[in-house]
Amino acid sequence: MTPQNIIDNLTGQTVPNLVLMATDGSKIDLAALAGISVVYAYPRTSPPNQPPIKGWDQIDGARGCTPQSKGYGEYHSEIIAAGASRVFGLSTQSSEYQKEVVERLSIPFHILSDQKLKLAAALVLPTFEAAGMTLLTRITIIIENGNIKKIFFPVNEPSQNAVEVAAYLKSESDFE
Repeated sequence: MTPQNIIDNLTGQTVPNLVLMATDGSKIDLAALAGISVVYAYPRTSPPNQPPIKGWDQIDGARGCTPQSKGYGEYHSEIIAAGASRVFGLSTQSSEYQKEVVERLSIPFHILSDQKLKLAAALVLPTFEAAGMTLLTRITIIIENGNIKKIFFPVNEPSQNAVEVAAYLKSESDFE
């Protein structure tokens, strides 16, 4: 599927009622949340003090998960001020691992785990295989009251994705 096909397929969809585990132990159903939710999906963050998966740098778009998460941490207040009700990261890693990432990177929001790929399958999110794992391709989804309003894909500059999202939200007068 081309990037435009992915964007066209997702934009306007209703988010399915699925419960995802968050890093604080809560269960989040994105379809049930009122207001604007920003969900940035990323492949995975490497464990601290360990090298990435062998061949990771050769996978187009794989690098940049930590800078993307840090960017969302730095621009969190701007994204909220621009109209978002909340921000979530999303990966296929376990909540236990993601909790370590949130603490290590001082992220002021929760990361959701789609470890069983239920959301990825329901929305037909782009994925790829690496080291025997199915991982999410980097994509950012803006959800308003359970409906997908905007897709950022591909995300070519992970460290700048939060800046782009904040600018988009500021420019949208219908997000009130």
